[in-house]
Parts: sequence; C-alpha cells; structure tokens
Amino acid sequence: MIPLQPAPAGLPSGTIGGRRSRSAARSGPFARLLDAPHRLAFFAAAVLMGASALWWGLALVARAAGVAVPWAVNPGTAHALAMGFGFMPLFMLGFMFTAGPRWLGHAAVPARQLRVPVGFIGLGWVAAFAGFHLSPALAALGLAAVAVGFALGTGLFGLMLLESRMQQPAGDRDHATLVLLGCFVGVVALWIAAVAVALRADAVARAAMHAALWGCFGLVFVSVAHRMIPFFTAAAVPALDAWKPRALLGILALLVAVQAPFAAAEVLAGGQLPPGPAGLRAAIELPGGALLLWLAIRWGLVQSLRIRLLAMLHMGFFWLGVAFTLGGVSHALISLSDGAVSLGLAPLHALTMGYLGSTLFSMATRVACGHSGRTLVADNWTWMMFWALQAGIVARVVAALVPAAATPLTLFAAQCWFAAMAAWAVRHGRWFLAPRLDGQPG
Repeated sequence: MIPLQPAPAGLPSGTIGGRRSRSAARSGPFARLLDAPHRLAFFAAAVLMGASALWWGLALVARAAGVAVPWAVNPGTAHALAMGFGFMPLFMLGFMFTAGPRWLGHAAVPARQLRVPVGFIGLGWVAAFAGFHLSPALAALGLAAVAVGFALGTGLFGLMLLESRMQQPAGDRDHATLVLLGCFVGVVALWIAAVAVALRADAVARAAMHAALWGCFGLVFVSVAHRMIPFFTAAAVPALDAWKPRALLGILALLVAVQAPFAAAEVLAGGQLPPGPAGLRAAIELPGGALLLWLAIRWGLVQSLRIRLLAMLHMGFFWLGVAFTLGGVSHALISLSDGAVSLGLAPLHALTMGYLGSTLFSMATRVACGHSGRTLVADNWTWMMFWALQAGIVARVVAALVPAAATPLTLFAAQCWFAAMAAWAVRHGRWFLAPRLDGQPG
C-alpha cells in the first residue's frame, strides 16, 4: 500500500494552502525559484528594480546631454509609475507570502501559487516600458496586466486571511488586514492609472500613483513597521522592550492613509494645493512628523546604530518622520505665502527614496539573508550599498531645496540609486537561484 500524504492545514491542494511545489527535484537554477514564495517574487523584483534604475538613469543622462529620447507617455508620469508600481508590488507579494502565513498561523504557501501573479506583473512591465516610448495604448495594456497580477496576488492573500479568521477567529489579524487593505488600494490605483494612460490623462495617472504612495505602500509599510521593528529591536537589544501598543497601529495607519486624498488632490490641482487645504495638511503633517521622529527614538534608533542590519531598518523609518516634517513645513509655507514659497519635491523624495526605498532595501536584505541560510548581518558590501542609497536620497532632497544645483544633484542621486539597487539586485538575485547554505528546504 502507498501511504497517503496529508496536505498541510488550510485550503485543499491546488489552492492557497496546497502542497509545496517539488521544484527542488527539477534541474537548473531557475527551478529554485519555486522553492519558496520570496525566491520567485524577489528575483523578479530584483530584475525589474535593476532594469528600471538603469532605464531612468540613462534617460536623465540623455536629457542632460541634450539627446532626444522618444516618449509616447509624459516622462514624469512614466517615471512615477515605474518607480512606484514597478518592483514594489513584487517585493510586497514576496514578503506577504513569507511572513503572512506565520502571522496568521497558516500553512506555508507554495511558490507555484505566485507564478501567475508574478508572470502578469513581469510581462506587464515589459509592455509598459516599451509603451512609454512607443504607444500609450501599449503602456496602458502593460499597466492593466500589472493590475491583474497584483489583484490576483492580493486576492490570494485575502483568501489566506479569510481562512485564518474562519479557523482561529480570536487571533490577531490587524496587521494582515491593513496590509490587505493597502494592497486593495494599490490595485484600484493601478487600474485608474492604466485607464488614464490610455486616455492620455497624465494628471489622473500621477494622482493615482501619489495616492497609492500613501494609501497602498505607506499603509503596508507602517503596518509592517509596527509589528517588526519593535520585535527585531528587542531581540537584538535586550535592554529595549518591544513597545507596540495596538492604538499606535491605528494612529500610524490613519496618519498615512489620510495623506492619500491630499496627495491626489495636490496633483490634480497642478502640483500645489490652494493655501487653505495646504494649511490643513500642514496641521496634520507637523504633529505627525514630531510623533514619528519621537517614535523612531523610542523604538531604539540610537541603540540600533551598533547593529548594521537593524540600523538600516531604523534609518528607513526615520525618513518617514523627515518626510512628514518637510511636508508640513512646505505646506505651511504655501499657506502663509499664498502659494509663492514651498519646498518643492523634497518631501516626496524623502518619502519615496528615503522611507520606502531604505525600508525596502533593509527588509529585502533581511529576508534574503535569513531565508538563504546566511547569518542575519549586513556585511561591508551591503553596508556600502545602503550608504550609497542614503547619499542619493540626501542629494535628491537637497536638489529640490536648491534649484540652482538641481541638475547635477539629481543626476548624482539617480546614479547613487542605480548603483545601490542594481548592485543589490545582482548580488542577492543570485541567492534566489541557489540552494540554502544550511541545507534546509525553502
């Protein structure tokens, strides 16, 4: 008799809780991508991240050199969509299906469940990048494919959360629920952007992207930060406690989510809010920035500086406080000067490159190290890449504050971004194609 092998707890085999893929038995390094969800999603994200960094860096160099580059879609819109909706959803899916099952007490998710979502996102961006230079219709079709892929991944995560609630209704699902809500906002924003690109409505496409920066990525990142930063810090620095009251999660989520409609309205208003709404936004951002900067200290920013991998995560969160503070100052100036004075794009890049970029870099590095059987440390090469990223962030923020030096500083920032992200992609991308060093599965 052949003994029956029970499926792991969860949905039937072939759905979200089905059996693991037997990719390890297949030949070739790419078969390793189906050993674990993070391998497939992170590898695709790393390729897309390196490619998009190279694409935009070359575009900036060409513009500075006076070389004409054909654009079918406004380059600012293309840049915003690629840097926001490009590699970020893939990294998020990889993390959600790696950490999510542990959060929810769910069976491990087989990587093959992500083949279709990742495939749609990857192929969608091939079409979108070509369309940015050749045809708005092709770009819109590519973005629609990305929206389908992200929606499928979001739906799978939603099924996992629903099943967890049915099996263990009294458990903690708050963080996962907020992550799911953020992803839903991202899917809606992607569909709006796809339609807007097809209709050549650049302002609407950018408004959708800016709303997603807060309502999708911001909400997901602060939800993860509330759960993970105190946990990682208390484990590495025993003198600190894992302080994360439930009320704080609600405050953080509300603080970033309320920025989404303001951000969209600002784009639709031509890039600057009228004085009245700008003053209202400043009244939210300035105390919010003070709270976030205090929270960064309370969570152990100073103590973390002795541990590189932990310091990277804390410095990423610190940039969120900087982004809120810069945004509050900028909108206060707009309100007081009747729109004559502002800090330009400095708050936006403190959020995108600073908070989202640094946090992504640190969390992806932690997952890549921990799930490849390596020691959870940031070695000299990783540390150098991270500081190259920080140099680029500072340069881009200063470029917005000092218009006379904007061109050289922006070019320098783009090259720092490319150097950090491409180097990360090349180095860590190879890890996802190789077996774990400790011989463990996954």
